Amino acid sequence: MAAAEGTEKKSGGEMTVVRGLDVARYMGRWYEIASFPSFFQPRDGRNTRATYALQEDGATVHVLNETWSKGKRDYIEGTAYKADPGSDEAKLKVKFYLPPFLPIIPVVGDYWVLYVDADYQYALVGEPRRKNLWILCRKTSIDEEVYGQLVERAREEGYDVSKLHRTPQDDPPPESDAAPTDTKGVWWFKSLFGK
Repeated sequence: MAAAEGTEKKSGGEMTVVRGLDVARYMGRWYEIASFPSFFQPRDGRNTRATYALQEDGATVHVLNETWSKGKRDYIEGTAYKADPGSDEAKLKVKFYLPPFLPIIPVVGDYWVLYVDADYQYALVGEPRRKNLWILCRKTSIDEEVYGQLVERAREEGYDVSKLHRTPQDDPPPESDAAPTDTKGVWWFKSLFGK
């Protein structure tokens, strides 16, 4: 499993974060292979994916997160940017506005690229509190050996990998306009109550 250049382990309990991330190569669609369940995603979500597009300023990334629940497409859009523009570490901030149907409350989270392979085909993404973790792939499925290596890497970084939940993915994946969209944010309200 060859890594992108500049991956380095930090001392003092800090996580390894990719250095010198090629942001242009990281753009595009990533499928969620596994993640820690979180309140901001439907529990029965499937075909979950993120699409990243670098904006004209060269520093801001448009983020489109999508998932399908009960036959409907749920999505939220936001932006990502480097937490420290002067650093070469792949520590990003992601900003979304909630609720998705009336975006007025800004919510900012951490998005740390802990690992990406040399070909930018799969990635391990986390955050400093170790409460969120994602295994991402350019395809809807991942080789089980590679998956196991990514899980082991997450364990070494201090994550409780027993919390990982595999995300069902259809092959071929659905198109964004192939299903009705939840425009009322019902999934968001249900997520507040753990549904």
